Amino acid sequence: MQNHPVYTDNDPQSELSTLNLGPTHPATHGVFQNVLQLDGERIVSGVSTIGYIHRAFEKIAEHRPFYQITPLTDRLNYCSSPINNMGWHMTVEKLLNIQTPKRVDYLRVIVMELARIADHIVCNGVLGVDTGAFTGFLYMMEHREAIYEIYEEVCGSRLTTNIGRIGGFERNFNSRAFDKLRAFLKNFPKTLKEFETLFNRNRIFVDRTRGVAAVSAETALSYSWSGPLLRAAGVDYDVRAMNPYSSYEDFEFEVPVGDTGDVYSRFLVRNEEMWQSLRIIEQALAKLDKEPGDVFHADVPEFYLPPKEEVYNNMEALIYHFKIVMGEIPTPTTEVYHSVEGANGELGFYLVNDGGRSPYRLHFRRPSFINYQMYAPMSRGMLLSDAIINMSSLNIIAGELDA
Repeated sequence: MQNHPVYTDNDPQSELSTLNLGPTHPATHGVFQNVLQLDGERIVSGVSTIGYIHRAFEKIAEHRPFYQITPLTDRLNYCSSPINNMGWHMTVEKLLNIQTPKRVDYLRVIVMELARIADHIVCNGVLGVDTGAFTGFLYMMEHREAIYEIYEEVCGSRLTTNIGRIGGFERNFNSRAFDKLRAFLKNFPKTLKEFETLFNRNRIFVDRTRGVAAVSAETALSYSWSGPLLRAAGVDYDVRAMNPYSSYEDFEFEVPVGDTGDVYSRFLVRNEEMWQSLRIIEQALAKLDKEPGDVFHADVPEFYLPPKEEVYNNMEALIYHFKIVMGEIPTPTTEVYHSVEGANGELGFYLVNDGGRSPYRLHFRRPSFINYQMYAPMSRGMLLSDAIINMSSLNIIAGELDA
């Protein structure tokens, strides 16, 4: 961060101007605001304002049974909603002590890594747009669409997926889903390589991003950063490696780490994470060949919603369906915390349960909310144009910020 003299309104030589960056400015990438004091084009100070789309998800969750909370998680980071869905399901499984089959774990890994790639496609693509390069964004969008088509085959949805169930998936993956997945694995690496060729050594892009908003590892840790931002600052923390879930311990992958913590380093880390996600998906596909092909959920009828056709024709299935939806099955009185590696960092769910049909208390640890708190302090002394691309590199998703 650059040093710059600070002026005050009492300074007779001060000619500061106030700029509202947001909540409707297109460069904010969401509905949030920064009230900036500018000395020319340089930021002297700023105050961040959030809450414009606050929807009280945590309070709503206290009045919903576990299954009906899944659509709420879709609306957090909607660029990678399957990670939110499965993080929540794994939290409930931890509460209920449900052990999922290996095939379920591997299928979840595939979908979560696809979601990570889709999220990074948007973030790095938009970073290119904010530095004046639209081509890379268009190149990558075609493949995000391919990922959404895989989602459609699995659950019928694209953006807000509501994908999966407590204990596994609502249905098995069909052959079209695997065909589209293999086509994606074949086609995307070429485009990703072209994308890196367009940007990694592009003089204009490098000059706009290198050295901008550099953050030390100590500062990043003091603000509780996680995800690509923390790793770009030189800290090799990744929930998948440090606290494996969904059988991530069965996979070989690298944790990309930067050294300067600047915008350029964040860009490179996200690019490398996409390569590692492709590597993980390929391993997961190979592992699926060794597992029974008809297994897609755990054997827990007291918590796994039965198929609709069985509910309509089988009395036992109807009873289970009623008891699950109405919360008639007792649950442990305890509290659990479970976290997953979201696209923006550690996405955590702190659940306090009193044995009823709904959580007594549920708190989402939203990485965008944690990461954004540093934006105004780190913008001090920056040019306004640098503050814009800094915000883009933070990948703040408004739904995850406000919740």
